[in-house]
Amino acid sequence: MAGMTIKDIAKKCGVGVSTVSRAMNNHPDINQETKDKILRVIAESNYIPNNSARNLKRSEAKAIAVLVKGLGNTFFGELVSGLERECEKKGYSCILQHVEEQEDELDVALYVAKEKKPRGMIFLGGNFSHPKEKIEQLGIPCVLSTICTYGEQEQSFGTVSVDDFQESRKMTEYLLGLGHERIALLTAPREDESIGKLRLMGYQKALSERGVPFREELVAYMDASEDRYSFATGYRLAKKLLEKGESFTALYATSDTLAIGACRALKESGIDIPGDCSVAGFDGMEMGAYYIPSLTTIRQPVEQIAKASAGLLFNMIKGKEKPGKLIYEGQLLIRESTAKERTCNPLYRNADLGTAGKFSGGKYHGRKITDTVK
Repeated sequence: MAGMTIKDIAKKCGVGVSTVSRAMNNHPDINQETKDKILRVIAESNYIPNNSARNLKRSEAKAIAVLVKGLGNTFFGELVSGLERECEKKGYSCILQHVEEQEDELDVALYVAKEKKPRGMIFLGGNFSHPKEKIEQLGIPCVLSTICTYGEQEQSFGTVSVDDFQESRKMTEYLLGLGHERIALLTAPREDESIGKLRLMGYQKALSERGVPFREELVAYMDASEDRYSFATGYRLAKKLLEKGESFTALYATSDTLAIGACRALKESGIDIPGDCSVAGFDGMEMGAYYIPSLTTIRQPVEQIAKASAGLLFNMIKGKEKPGKLIYEGQLLIRESTAKERTCNPLYRNADLGTAGKFSGGKYHGRKITDTVK
């Protein structure tokens, strides 16, 4: 946010300027809760100190920048905490920078590199499909964490992630194994060239291998101009599918936040989970284990990814390691939100057979159909 000053940050947080300064410099005599609040406001406000003397001081400091695109996704909160711990072990401070969904993360990165002088940078989230020449303008080592780029082009940055294609394929294969063939998908915008594209391709590959046709009408894409990986987006996308009258026996969302939001839309429509429709997510966020029903998901090894991302960056800074790819395996967590496809699922039967009830206005109307036809 252009023009934001340290006084503005202090006013928004209800504290003094000196308190904001201590939080920014990781001073020990500040309450952790107050510090977290201040750093959150700084990240959300995109506040960057624009002071020559401060820049000169920072040029000598041991600091790395962490750019987060999708701060509303609580999965990134767990990653940021892990990165901060790894930085602290190495004596580095962590500069947290929020990137709005509509912003180009590399443009923000170039600005941060110039103003804050970090020794390296870690990107969390975003559609990372930038030309190599523009990335090299940063002039510092960079690591993409949880971002697996599409293709085998030469890289000038490191990447640490799960294999999004294979993990998405794994989840879709699991749902197909339960007997589901009409599997709705909530995913990233069509324009996505990073993890969204890879997870969509994994879903399509699993369907193809089972001889199940890919149905474009069962895919709900996020809106690149306004949507985020949030509960609200998952709710809206699922609601849209229901209002269109699309039939499906399972719903797979490419993030846990989307999946949990979708569950709300399904429940409001009188759909039982997993009795009428199985729901699965991706990320393995802790809250998924406590949701009712607990969420089946692909768990990303957050601690390993955070440790490896920081370790790779530190080695690149020291010149000990060249940019490369580190791939970790995700874990399929089978929980209460998924079950075998029912012989006569209300959503499926209404669309294909036209009996037993009707689906209108986003709600199922009719008798409850049992597992077998008698």
